[in-house]
Amino acid sequence: MSILGAIVRFIVAAIVLLLVSWIVPGFSVHGFGSALLLALVIALLGWVVESIFGERVSPFGRGIVGFLVSALVIWLSQYIVSNVSASILGALLAALVIGIIDIFVPTPFDAAKKHK
Repeated sequence: MSILGAIVRFIVAAIVLLLVSWIVPGFSVHGFGSALLLALVIALLGWVVESIFGERVSPFGRGIVGFLVSALVIWLSQYIVSNVSASILGALLAALVIGIIDIFVPTPFDAAKKHK
């Protein structure tokens, strides 16, 4: 993925996080800067989880384990990024909504995994 592609992906992820914070009770992101930083933190935490436990428990993976790991990553991110708050239920709902959006709007990450 090119640098421009990565930048576009993080901008789109930040917009999705802002949208999700507007829809989901118990999950809030205040400002585009916080959403952009949150997208970066979620990507980094996801990478760490995948590096330690493998691709099957990746937040980007499908299934219940991937869903729960996504919720955990979202919940933990609130302690790293200011202006973000997430209850446990809010993190679960945010992971669900983000997963549904991901089904309809595939990211370059998903396309790269399919070609492996």
